[in-house]
Amino acid sequence: MTRLFTWVVNNLDAFIGLLLAVTVAILGLTNTVSQDVVNSAILLVLAVLAQAVLRDRLRRETAQQEVREVMRDTRSRLTELVPQMHEITGPEGALNRAREAIDSVSMVRVLHGSEVGQALAEARRHTDRWNFKGGTGTYTRAVTLPECLEHARRRNATLHLAIEIIDPTDEEVCERYARFRRSLDPDAPGERWTVDRTRKESYATVLAACWHLQRSGLLTVEVRLSAQMTTFRYDLSSSCVIITQENPQTPALRIDRKELYYNRFNIELQYSREQSRRVPVEAAAPVKLDDEPSVEQVRRLFTTLGLPLPRSFGDREVADIVSRAIQARNPYT
Repeated sequence: MTRLFTWVVNNLDAFIGLLLAVTVAILGLTNTVSQDVVNSAILLVLAVLAQAVLRDRLRRETAQQEVREVMRDTRSRLTELVPQMHEITGPEGALNRAREAIDSVSMVRVLHGSEVGQALAEARRHTDRWNFKGGTGTYTRAVTLPECLEHARRRNATLHLAIEIIDPTDEEVCERYARFRRSLDPDAPGERWTVDRTRKESYATVLAACWHLQRSGLLTVEVRLSAQMTTFRYDLSSSCVIITQENPQTPALRIDRKELYYNRFNIELQYSREQSRRVPVEAAAPVKLDDEPSVEQVRRLFTTLGLPLPRSFGDREVADIVSRAIQARNPYT
């Protein structure tokens, strides 16, 4: 009812004209009034309708004028805002600077849990080189080297491997590393990190590199031994660099090749290798290694490389080195 009353008020002139027309029609049909009165009433109704039409036109013109004014005002405001928008969205604008700031923050990606293994597997799949710097290289000889070689064989491509690990002939650095590893959770039940174990792991990595080198014409190897230990492990492929720690629960960092710090870490690893002792793996070519190298072959190999085994290492310890090198297991599975 309220809506009907509002409509009548808004359209009062048209409503009055309608009411007059109905009234005159009834009076004319019943002959209650004369024809002259009816004619006059018709003229009055037409006048009311004309007034209603004129009012609607006036309202329409007023509305159109208001729309034009709003559009002119909007256009003038947009004209004023264009320079400000350019300052925000232009090449040197605040939006672009904010985007660059976000990109610089996101150039390093943090990996958690299974993401670390997935990132390493993805990096191994298409790389033609792998630079490693770390402790004894256990994961490198067990997973990285054989898988990178397998992918290289499938692509019929070459692979360059550069390894920097702690020097097994340096008892001091081996002791520091063993002490550090003992402070972490053991990676195998009942296997404690000692100086001898540290030495065996490093010797095994060198042996594995030479063993694979003799069996693949696609592989080139550079082995460096350091007197300094690091608590980080650097794995640099042709697509990214992944930085991890010995504790697999610790988040890792991944930096893609397109980012600035990829080249910085590449330079860092290069200079670190240059400051380490080079193992002349090419000199070991005359020492042929069987599929399961014998103790004598291994002793002769390390003597040729200038890495004599400790006198305390008997045949059982040498056989243990062979097992760690050829039948290496992933320490994180």
